[in-house]
Amino acid sequence: MNFNRVDLNLFLVFEVIYAEGGITRASERLNLSQPAISHALGRLRKLFDDPLFTRQGHVMTPTPFARRLIEPVQQGLRGLESTLCQVDRFDSHRARRRFTVGMREVVEAGLIPIMMQRIEKSAPHIDLAVVRSERRELENELSAGTLDIAVDVHLPVGEEIRRQRLCAERLVVVARRGHPSVGPRLDLETYLAAEHILVTQRRRGLSVEDYELNRQNLRRNIRMRCQSYLTACRAVAATDMILTMAQRWAAHINAHLDNQLVDSPLDVATFDSYLYWHKHSENDAASAWLRRLTIDAFHEFDDASRIGSVDASLAESPRGGIA
Repeated sequence: MNFNRVDLNLFLVFEVIYAEGGITRASERLNLSQPAISHALGRLRKLFDDPLFTRQGHVMTPTPFARRLIEPVQQGLRGLESTLCQVDRFDSHRARRRFTVGMREVVEAGLIPIMMQRIEKSAPHIDLAVVRSERRELENELSAGTLDIAVDVHLPVGEEIRRQRLCAERLVVVARRGHPSVGPRLDLETYLAAEHILVTQRRRGLSVEDYELNRQNLRRNIRMRCQSYLTACRAVAATDMILTMAQRWAAHINAHLDNQLVDSPLDVATFDSYLYWHKHSENDAASAWLRRLTIDAFHEFDDASRIGSVDASLAESPRGGIA
């Protein structure tokens, strides 16, 4: 018997005919037509080369082979039902699972400590692997299951990818406190005259602010490229170079550095952050739990940014900058 070609629904039909003792009652219980039940029974008879049931009056009596078959079929169906119920409920306190999450380094630094604190309290057997995923591969990785979820900017993705907007980001400029050119306000001329740091994983290419400058036929002097925003902010604190980055993450990283955040002079539209997942996991209880965990951590991070340790970096100065 080629198991790959077996329709498992046939075993459900077999069990119900066995329990109800007839095709009519089985069709009523399964909400199927009598011809559909008869067709399923015919396929089962061919599959096992046994009549399975013989008619005695108005009752379908199981054959000896059917009597031997019913117990393992019932056990299999109940086992599958139990497994599906467990998946549907997803008890995070008992579940043992590893999730893989795609995030940029700066987002990881803000969200993962909060997520792991919650996991440690309510999901002791859940492991988390945070990886960097190439944006052009995001859709493929979610489809293949090598990523469970991802957090990134708005990306062009197909219909099979689901997403939820987390927030709108705006750009600020990070400069050391006491910078000779950067005060509470920063004009475009001063911005262009400064030396800049660009954070990127690529060896070449432009950022969103450079594309905007190019559109205006303007250029800035990028003195340094690096891979880490923490590294860049530490370099800002030690030099007269400046850095352009998203305000939310800039406030978090610079909370304990002697840097100031100033409104960017570039008229760049806000760019949104999104949570991504595949449609196949849309109704999966474990995936839904992970998505809620991520969204809640994001909200908690925002709340802490407003009232907690990074308050000083977010507080607006009387002259309109972000001190």
